[in-house]
Amino acid sequence: MDGSKVSNKNLVDLIKPLVSEDGFCDTLIANVRLMKCAKSLPRMPLIYRPGLTIIVQGQKIGYLGDREIHYNSGHYLVQTLPLPFECETFASQQEPLLGVSIDIDPVLLSELVSAPSEEKLNQSISYFPMSSVPMSDEMVESVSRLIKALHDPYTAKIMGQSRVREVIFEALQSPQGDALRALVLNQGRFSLIVNSLKQLHLQLDQEVRVEQLAEDANMSVSSFHHHFKNIAGSSPLQYLKRLRLLKAQMLLNQGHLNVSQISLEVGYKSVHQFSRDYKRYFGAPPTKDKLREDTVI
Repeated sequence: MDGSKVSNKNLVDLIKPLVSEDGFCDTLIANVRLMKCAKSLPRMPLIYRPGLTIIVQGQKIGYLGDREIHYNSGHYLVQTLPLPFECETFASQQEPLLGVSIDIDPVLLSELVSAPSEEKLNQSISYFPMSSVPMSDEMVESVSRLIKALHDPYTAKIMGQSRVREVIFEALQSPQGDALRALVLNQGRFSLIVNSLKQLHLQLDQEVRVEQLAEDANMSVSSFHHHFKNIAGSSPLQYLKRLRLLKAQMLLNQGHLNVSQISLEVGYKSVHQFSRDYKRYFGAPPTKDKLREDTVI
């Protein structure tokens, strides 16, 4: 990389003055958050908002079914759905994990993707709702301009969304750009499974029939199971259970409902079964313990 390019160290230096405490913090630009973690965290279940998670220092490993997703310094995570997975973080006081999280605005994404008549997804490539992508020089420079805008309130107000637009444009040029386009173009099996996943998120408190999901996707049940597991890393019912338990964890931490109310809210008919599943998944019974990561449904 020549002198005109932005280095990863430059990104670290740009973020450091903007973050003081561990966790995710909102910024002056809508849908943009900065992240810091000054210690390693063990593998734990969580869920991210759909968007881009850009790591400039430190390392994370995501576990989705049989897949290991490494996103460390110089990589970013493309996430098209709030997908339940497990994550391990590697960081220290001397070298804390630092990064930027950008939520995907469906309207902005639609504006950046050409009209369906002009776009056709490459069906020979496998797309996933969660993938790690190396940062191109252009992406590094776009992220640098975005972070620089956060140092000045006036620039953030006037130019902030333009800088976000530029970063998402660069993500669309990446090897997983079509995974983002699929959210708009509705082409191929990936898009059909994405629509099924969205449907599950809307039916947490309802009884779900896999046969109906397969029919809505215009697939046989066996074909639907195969493609769903290949993309989401688990069967439809396993995915739904994890989603319900993560939503339950979020509700518990809000503190407005008791365990019985929450079990009904996330679709459990038996509070005892809910408590057993919760303890098996999180390693502790339902409590109001503070979340160790940002969990969003």
